[in-house]
Parts: sequence; structure tokens; C-alpha cells
Amino acid sequence: MDYRDRVFIAVAENLSFSKAAEELFISQPAVSKHIKELESKLNITLFHRKSNRIYLTKAGELTYNYLKDISKKYDELKFELGKLNNSFKGKLRIGASSTISQYLLPQALSKFHKRYPEIELFLFNGNSFEVQNKLINHEVDIAFVENYSSVPDIHYEEFVDDKIVVVTSANSLYSNLNSITIQDFQQIPIVLREKGSGTLEVIIKTLTKNNIEIDKLNVLLHLGSTESIKNFLFDFDGIALVSEKSIQKELLLKTLEVIEVKNLTISRKFRIATRHGAKSELPQLLSRFVLNYNF
Repeated sequence: MDYRDRVFIAVAENLSFSKAAEELFISQPAVSKHIKELESKLNITLFHRKSNRIYLTKAGELTYNYLKDISKKYDELKFELGKLNNSFKGKLRIGASSTISQYLLPQALSKFHKRYPEIELFLFNGNSFEVQNKLINHEVDIAFVENYSSVPDIHYEEFVDDKIVVVTSANSLYSNLNSITIQDFQQIPIVLREKGSGTLEVIIKTLTKNNIEIDKLNVLLHLGSTESIKNFLFDFDGIALVSEKSIQKELLLKTLEVIEVKNLTISRKFRIATRHGAKSELPQLLSRFVLNYNF
């Protein structure tokens, strides 16, 4: 691809000359020059400029869609050529929910990088809803999610089991409890993940199956990450629901304690998500690697 095409894609995706310049490690005047040259070459305006903002024209949208496909095909070409030389090259954009991106995926990606050093890896994290949308919108090539719900255009594969447990701080009033009843569970102040979180979705679904309404819990607040919840618990007389995978260090250090809720188990499976019909080899390569990885 012509470098001007790549500059255009960066500007179109950021709708900002300055952000595109930062992403490409070139100056903003250089970005403007490349865009002007491309517009001159195509003999059409690609961006509307209004005040301090820019927008794609209809020609710009059409150009972006075609160049994005060409860019993807070019990356696939480099990968296929790499296979002929027994080497794998290309760019792989990965989306992962916060629990998976923080506590599971980094070590696996490190091993993957050692095996395929010529593949550039980009990891985007967010909650399951956000990364699933990025996959649908072609902003990432593969996603790792922890929610129950599925989207028709996405193919899912389970890759590891997880359990959501009740925890409390070692300094909490409840730290001496080994187990509690469901009634106790509904009364003790609790902290949960935010709306859109795969963890919260699984919690709500499991509680509903057990005839427990989420609104009947004594929810103090919702926080946007498991790390935020763990830090909040330090000086909080209450409990939280978090992934068992996220608290291994705290259990070893004995700063958090798990409390069993009698007759209530919240389990789930982490899943790999790819778009149906996607032909790119790189997402499949990572998918196969993760499915065989010993978490």
C-alpha cells in the first residue's frame, strides 16, 4: 500500500490530524501534506473541515472502506508469504475483557510472541460488551470475552473455566466468616462491576436462576474494574463478587478472604470470539494457540 493510504486510514479512524500524527510518529504538517496529495491524486475532497473538527465526505467514507479492505488483504498477503518462508508476519489486533486482559492473557501473549516474533500484537481492553462491539465493527481481529450473551455474526469457543467468588478484606468485620447464607448475602453491603461487564452479566443470570433479584442485594456501588474493587475492599466492611482468577496473589498474601455462599455457585467459561466468515489466518493462529495453552 502507498504510505499516503495508510495516513488517510489513520486520519479517518481518529477523525483528527494530530491524533493520526501521534499514531504514525510523524508531524501534523506531514499528515496534512499526505492527505492533500491523496485528494489531488483522486481529484476529490475526502474530509469536511468545520471549526476544529473534520468529517469524512461520502467520497471519504467510500475511500476508507476500500482502503481498509486493501490494507487487510495486504496484511494477509504478508502472512501467506511468511508461511512460504516458514515465518509468520503481520499485525494482530486483540480485544479482551478486563479480567482476561489483566489476569490471563498477558502471559499467553508473551509465549505467543516468542513463538511468532514477526507478528505485531496490539491489545485493547474494556468490558465484554465493548470489546465485542469492537470485533463487530472490525476494530479488532479477535476478542476474548467473559459474558454469557452471544451475537449471531460471531463465532465463540470456550477456552478456560472460571468461578466468581465472594471476597472480603482480611480487615473486614466479615473476615472471620467461612460461609454465609443467601439471606446474609442479600443483606451485607456489596460492591459489583459496572453495567456492560461480563462478570456482572453472569452474576445477574446466575442469581436469577436461583430466584434472587439483583435489586434485592445491598449494593453500595458499581466499579469499572476488578482492580478498583480490590483496592476499595481494603478499608471496606463488606463483600464483593470477583473472578477467582483475579485474586490469586491476594489469597497468597492473605489480604483477601473467600467466603462461601451456601447453595450458590457462580461459574462461567471464558470464550474466544471471532467473526463468522473471517478468512484471516492470524486470528485463527492465536485462537489455536490459546486453546492449547495451559492456563
